[in-house]
Amino acid sequence: MTRTPTDQALFKAAEAVRAKAYAPYSRFSVGAAILADDGKIYAGCNIENAAYPVGNCAEASAIAAMIAGGGKRITRIYVTGPGKAPVTPCGACRQRIREFADLSVQVVSHGVDGDPLLCTLEQLLPHSFGPEYLPK
Repeated sequence: MTRTPTDQALFKAAEAVRAKAYAPYSRFSVGAAILADDGKIYAGCNIENAAYPVGNCAEASAIAAMIAGGGKRITRIYVTGPGKAPVTPCGACRQRIREFADLSVQVVSHGVDGDPLLCTLEQLLPHSFGPEYLPK
């Protein structure tokens, strides 16, 4: 995969915020960086809690930062984590991304070593349920 300057900035932002993750229980630090429709990059890391279900995933933290910063839609997202295999968003985060991204949005997943995995949101979450299914 050839990285554009935007891709390089997203990767750098995801890695920088991953270094700030609070993961004392799993020791599995994850960073996420979103390019939003306003042209800005928003980043978030995972934040664990002794009461496990209370923590935040990196993608959820990045989405919260995007909304708080004024962005509305995800146009590209990078997820980075430890290990050799690319770290993909969990099922719940795939649905969270779905709320704010078109199915054609590219999700780039990285591990420490090796090639990134590049998928569309539709490939990661086939036959998904989205906001357009709800009555207006």
